[in-house]
Amino acid sequence: MKKLLPAFGFLLFAFSSHAQQIKRFNPDSIRTIVIDSAINIHSHRLNAQDFIDAVLADTGFYQAFQNMKHYGFTAENRIYTYNSKNKVEGKSYRKIKHSYIDGKPKAEYLAKSDSGSLYKSNGKPQLYTVEMFDYIFTNAYKSNFVPGPMKQGAEGKNASYKDKLKTLIFAPGHKVKGLPFLSSKTEIFGKDMRGYYFYQFARGKYLDTIPVYRFRVIRKPSIADNDVVINELTTIFDMRNFQILGRYVDLKYHNMLFSFDVQMNIELNNINGELLPAKITYQGNWDVPFHKIERASFLIVQKEYNR
Repeated sequence: MKKLLPAFGFLLFAFSSHAQQIKRFNPDSIRTIVIDSAINIHSHRLNAQDFIDAVLADTGFYQAFQNMKHYGFTAENRIYTYNSKNKVEGKSYRKIKHSYIDGKPKAEYLAKSDSGSLYKSNGKPQLYTVEMFDYIFTNAYKSNFVPGPMKQGAEGKNASYKDKLKTLIFAPGHKVKGLPFLSSKTEIFGKDMRGYYFYQFARGKYLDTIPVYRFRVIRKPSIADNDVVINELTTIFDMRNFQILGRYVDLKYHNMLFSFDVQMNIELNNINGELLPAKITYQGNWDVPFHKIERASFLIVQKEYNR
């Protein structure tokens, strides 16, 4: 339990400052999509189960992060941490040129600045939130993780809690075993949880040109906060091939052991026929026993992909 709660606290996953006060980034559900209108999906020969099946079966969203190994790219990473009055305690900026040479990743810092206490003297993250974020996203292309339902036997003492978190982010809707009080609440499309949510459908344009569907799963107002973990899951589908191009998730839960309130937005782009990460925004607070409350926001932009 002591090891698990801080790990899950990451999910429990918020930029330009003026003096010591800063307005947190507030990840919206795919800001770069312009919605045309709500749609009657039956007129498109679709139904809710088509979208649900696509979300549950998808592996391409995570594969986009592993596709980075085939490209050079530039990443700009901004991190802010806050105190109880929402004033900035620490901030970090990195502009990094990534390349993959002779099968090995190489990173060249083009710009780097820190203030506050985000990192220890050995360069490792001071906050568990930062450590987990770095593991799941920054180093995703080095991982052998395959998202999907937890395999039989994966709950043993050697189970990776980090991979449980990846499953929740990259394969939402599956039951993630081994999370106290929460495992049964992650299976939002299961028969026990489906009645807790509304489904909404819309169509629009992503990046000004790509026709997309937006599928939103939203907690019903009548459902108590702690009856669910996922308040909203929004997925953006390319209308032409049903590829997932974006995902927004709103997570919130609290009890006597821990609490969290997190919003995260992940967007992909299609480069040379492959999906690649374009932007990740996150803001969140989490609190677990024996750890300082962590309040943080992130903005990661990846661009200039080249072979």
